Amino acid sequence: MALLGSAVNVIAIVGGALLGRAVRLPKRVRQTVMQALALAVLIIGISMGLKSSNILIPIASLAFGSIIGEILNVEAGLNLLGNKLQGLRRSKRQDGAADFTQGFLVATLTYCIGAMAVIGSLNSGLTGDHQVLYAKSLIDGVTAIFFSASLGIGVAFSAIPVFLYQGGIALLATFLTPFLSSQVLAELTATGGILIIGIALNMLGLTKLRLGNMLPAVLVAVLFALVF
Repeated sequence: MALLGSAVNVIAIVGGALLGRAVRLPKRVRQTVMQALALAVLIIGISMGLKSSNILIPIASLAFGSIIGEILNVEAGLNLLGNKLQGLRRSKRQDGAADFTQGFLVATLTYCIGAMAVIGSLNSGLTGDHQVLYAKSLIDGVTAIFFSASLGIGVAFSAIPVFLYQGGIALLATFLTPFLSSQVLAELTATGGILIIGIALNMLGLTKLRLGNMLPAVLVAVLFALVF
């Protein structure tokens, strides 16, 4: 089954998120945990950002991708989606829409962007080997516990775009493989890594970057890597 690895990843994220919500930590502890996670996310983003073999590609991708994102106002669309998803959940606890959307966006970016998501999905689709996605599921599940404890139940809903993204790659693996060379993956990872650095800065409260409007940079990076 090409989608087995993605399905396990979804279960791990949802299970971790629910466990994180079940653990009632004091506000002070949640804040400290979120700051610690932000530092870890920052390191992940830096390590990914250094994967580029041509730094001009991520720079140009972020510039052009941000223009596209601002024109399309992707951030507003993500906020609207977050608000709708928040309205679907049944809970006596009232989290702010912004908090729900932040958890959803942070988790979605963290879980979707990266070589493991792409390579793991390709392996699942081409060979039926789900080991990479199983390893990713373990990492994502543990991370979801702490993300959810600090950022809210929006983290659990990130499983939806994760499944669509990874499942789509797995199903289309036969057609995508010729285009996803090591260079393309490197530039995709580097551009995604820079966005993840932005996530960490927002989590630390140092900035209020409109990361949603920068998301098209990931697709632009693939195009630039193919051309250059």
